[in-house]
Amino acid sequence: MWQKDININEVKELRLKTNVYFGVGAIEKVDDVVKDMVSKNIKKVIVVSGRGAYKITGAWDYVQKALDSYGVEYVNFDRVAPNPTTHQVDEAAKMAIDFGAEAVIAIGGGSSIDAGKSTAILMKYPDKTCTELYEYAFSPSEAAPILAINLTHGTGTEVNRFAVVTVPEKDFKPAIAYDCIYPTWSIDDPKLMTKLSPNQTIYVSVDAVNHVVEAATSLCASPLAITMAKETIRFVAKYLPIALKDPDNLEARYFLAYAALLGGASFDYGLLHYTHALEHPLSALKHELSHGLGLAMLLPAVVKNIYASKAETLVEIFEPIVPGLKATADEAEFCATQIENWLVSVGISHKLEDEGFSASDIDRLVELTFTTPSLGGLLEIAPTKATREVVAQIYTDSLVSLSKAKVAN
Repeated sequence: MWQKDININEVKELRLKTNVYFGVGAIEKVDDVVKDMVSKNIKKVIVVSGRGAYKITGAWDYVQKALDSYGVEYVNFDRVAPNPTTHQVDEAAKMAIDFGAEAVIAIGGGSSIDAGKSTAILMKYPDKTCTELYEYAFSPSEAAPILAINLTHGTGTEVNRFAVVTVPEKDFKPAIAYDCIYPTWSIDDPKLMTKLSPNQTIYVSVDAVNHVVEAATSLCASPLAITMAKETIRFVAKYLPIALKDPDNLEARYFLAYAALLGGASFDYGLLHYTHALEHPLSALKHELSHGLGLAMLLPAVVKNIYASKAETLVEIFEPIVPGLKATADEAEFCATQIENWLVSVGISHKLEDEGFSASDIDRLVELTFTTPSLGGLLEIAPTKATREVVAQIYTDSLVSLSKAKVAN
């Protein structure tokens, strides 16, 4: 396999819309980034992060040294929670504006980077709030420069124009997509990802798989999105078990990070549909629910729904985990069950009932799916007609495992 021809210790520049420093040791490139900031007359920054990972991983040691070395002043908003809220972003934006920050350094997984992207917009629109941003009260055309230092191999937000923040008062978890929030610089260093817990390792990797399944099967799918999907699923299937067995295996982390990068770029090209549209209401209602787990619980039922309409594509991209599929409509339930079995094999056996959801929640979840800003756009590009009945059926099929439901029936 060509992977053996790659020196994982040689840092590559992957020139997407964002310039990505990628590879073991890439965090050392933060010195070059801060130097570049100074050349652009950036003298003050806000660091946006969670409470601990930015330090535990060692990322902060490099960032702080570079900032101090070049005389760049900084403040740190280190209160980003999983599934960040509009209130947290408003606090970060106020801190940035009061300090006079001119750029954002976001350190963490999807939550911290998305909060950082949102903060970068509000720094240019000080009269606006994050709720207005996520309820589409205005459409930004500019944001402060962003450095995204990625600590997980899942969301891909370090290479794309998307961000997600929860509006808690309405149980909304919308997405935004603006060219101005492509990070100017990103760092993907597998060395910073070895501290992920087993569950985090699983959930972020499954997030990447969901990105490409949706991007490759949406009505906006392109050949590039499908090519990225094939590679992403192949890498996750091969390297996730290795990372779970040996968390410090840098080769495994490298190719999982590459899979996630591909996944993040893929939905720039093909967008997303059912799984993300239906997961956002789940974690909007239960903020503690991991996004990746929510996606995993929905994926088999989504595959069952879309299989007949996208069989040729799904046969191609699922070959690493469900070999020998046939591109016929009657394979839908078999494929969905095999995807569920694969998820169990990597450590995800939970379904919605295990996370406290029940049949009585379906109506509320369906309502949120159709009323949360931005989610309607995802439903419109799903490969099957996304009626309320279809969405309710996907949620219902996700309450318990497909095999368990079949026995019960």
